[in-house]
Amino acid sequence: MTMEAPVVLWFRRDLRLGDHAALLTAAKHSKHVLALYVLDDRLLKPAGSPRTAFLLASLRELDAALGGRLLVRHGDPVGEVVAAAREIGASAVHVSADSGPYGRKRDDAVANALAQHRIEWVVTGSPYAVTPGRVTKPDGSPYRVFTPFHRAWTRRGVASPAETSASIVDWVEPGKSLPIPNSPSLGDLRLPPAGEAAALEAWQAFLGHDVEHYAAERDRPDHEGTTRMSPYLRWGNIHPRTMLADLAGDSSDGAQALRAELCWRDFHADVLWHRPETARENYDRRFDRMRYDTGAQAQEAFEQWCAGRTGFPIVDAGMRQLLAEGWMHNRVRMIVASFLVKDLHLPWWWGARHFMRHLVDGDLASNQLNWQWVAGSGTDAAPYFRIFNPTTQGTKFDPQGDYVRRYVPELRGVAGKAVHAPAARPQDYPDPIVDHAEERQIALQRYGSITGS
Repeated sequence: MTMEAPVVLWFRRDLRLGDHAALLTAAKHSKHVLALYVLDDRLLKPAGSPRTAFLLASLRELDAALGGRLLVRHGDPVGEVVAAAREIGASAVHVSADSGPYGRKRDDAVANALAQHRIEWVVTGSPYAVTPGRVTKPDGSPYRVFTPFHRAWTRRGVASPAETSASIVDWVEPGKSLPIPNSPSLGDLRLPPAGEAAALEAWQAFLGHDVEHYAAERDRPDHEGTTRMSPYLRWGNIHPRTMLADLAGDSSDGAQALRAELCWRDFHADVLWHRPETARENYDRRFDRMRYDTGAQAQEAFEQWCAGRTGFPIVDAGMRQLLAEGWMHNRVRMIVASFLVKDLHLPWWWGARHFMRHLVDGDLASNQLNWQWVAGSGTDAAPYFRIFNPTTQGTKFDPQGDYVRRYVPELRGVAGKAVHAPAARPQDYPDPIVDHAEERQIALQRYGSITGS
């Protein structure tokens, strides 16, 4: 390989130019780099409008940062990547690793196709602090529980951010490039600003004001206590290495809690790496025998859950926040998931699909495995007994009802914590569609039928 031969940098879930390990490797191989993005229908079709809109906005920001030199193609990546590389006589195609089930198969196919033309396939880094598959037990087997994974992840440490920017290479002028499509109509839904600059601004604002309160505030949906960084991490507008480097040396409870949350993200990606079938199937195969409700009544209950019309204020507020913002507070995600699986007795994958259609930060590993954690079929030892009472969860984490009133207009006339009490419901707000105490017992009985307990 000579420094004169150009190379391709194929962007995927790394839509930024700073702290970009694959860009750094590409720059070491050649001074001339073609920036490429391929619009892939296999990924676009199942994505909902919020995620698609955020992706397209991120691409526009990346293109602007590259001075309009992002080559955009639409089609099968196997053909499009090979064609783009051959058009410029590229010696190599550089990427960040994709650890998802589809991404791994796609990348194997692209690498094989490139090899037929003697074009090198170079993988550097990933969207995670530690690339999935690299944190293992001493015998090389994967961790199945978060706590020991977290200890090993912490001992291993994280690489320093890559020192990269748009200026470290000469970007090749693209040939025939498609215009970046217009974003789909979102109605009244308002997404956060996309792109690397917006991600860094949001992160610095959080560091400057909220990190010290994160541990205490992150479970309060009525407060702005979370980072709101998940959409930026999902599309790689920022790398978790950047965030962890900024947290280095901070021993506050908030910083430690945030590091643990970033580790959870790595853990779920690692589980999916080792068990790709868990994107669609139960991690714990005993749950294949779990009995769920079916038929018209089950479908009606699901639709009420989707619309935020269950009669449980904290559940309805969360589901309406999802529809209004393409995002939901993490504590509330657990509450609404528990309600779907253990109060309505519906399959976790129904809820997971609904989330992926509407979440701007929809991430396959985090979404599916968090749903399985709540459903009891995932990696934790005995989470099925964690059956959230939606009323007590509401009074504990939204004690004055501010979160509920923000998203459920029928309840805005109810003052204080009374918003969570059944007696305070106005006529235009639905009665509860189930009795939580009764459904809890049914859930435990069904669990006992598959475990013999």
